[in-house]
Amino acid sequence: MPGLVVLLSDFGQSEYAGVMRGVLARYPQPLRWCDLTHEVPPQAVRTGAWILLTSYRFFPEGSVFLAVVDPGVGTERQAVAVRTRRYFFVGPDNGLLWPAIADDGGPLEVVALPIPPGASQTFHGRDLFAPAAARLAGGEPLALLGPRTTVWERLTFHLQGREGEVVQIDRFGNLVTNLPPVPGARAYRFHAAGGAEGLQPEEVRYVTTYGAGRPEELVAVTGSAGTLELAVVGGSAAERLPIPLGCRLRLDPVT
Repeated sequence: MPGLVVLLSDFGQSEYAGVMRGVLARYPQPLRWCDLTHEVPPQAVRTGAWILLTSYRFFPEGSVFLAVVDPGVGTERQAVAVRTRRYFFVGPDNGLLWPAIADDGGPLEVVALPIPPGASQTFHGRDLFAPAAARLAGGEPLALLGPRTTVWERLTFHLQGREGEVVQIDRFGNLVTNLPPVPGARAYRFHAAGGAEGLQPEEVRYVTTYGAGRPEELVAVTGSAGTLELAVVGGSAAERLPIPLGCRLRLDPVT
């Protein structure tokens, strides 16, 4: 059975995601595909990398992740296809793929995808990445897709003690961090370590579910990725707090 192609992009509701699916459908083998998300904020490579990192392991082994958050499309940045222990990753070599690759044990094989004649300089998702993903899902060996190379852009998330970063603002306005919870903490005192002008330190109660807080209360909660989030019960933490995506944030436990 052909592998599953899993799509992630910052294309939103535009036609670009549909066109990539159309390219997959043109291949003769009966490919299977599904969308992880196309709602990565425009050009937000770090958020795309976080979503891929926290999601890939829930898909069947052998899945091919077709990931396109590519503000450098058409430049000299590499286009790569990568094999890890259990999966394949196809996309730009701009850091987007690296956290998931590293989490799955690192790259076992990496090839550079050559730009085909006549390819668009602004839509490699259609002309380069989707065809490569289709070939891999159909069982073609990775080595036939291009020459061997290495992954050069190795994005990491800031994590130093209790200082991390806001890696995602989800559609509910929750501020998702990469900081793990501390067992026994009843609250967290947070302040921005950089990137949020005028934010005053504040202590927020820790709750185990969103519904355990009072209406409009700002709380800390462990999200589905296993890391701490700041949330407003029935509202949006992103609207209440001047904390942008990528802001470095301290969350110190109060016991």
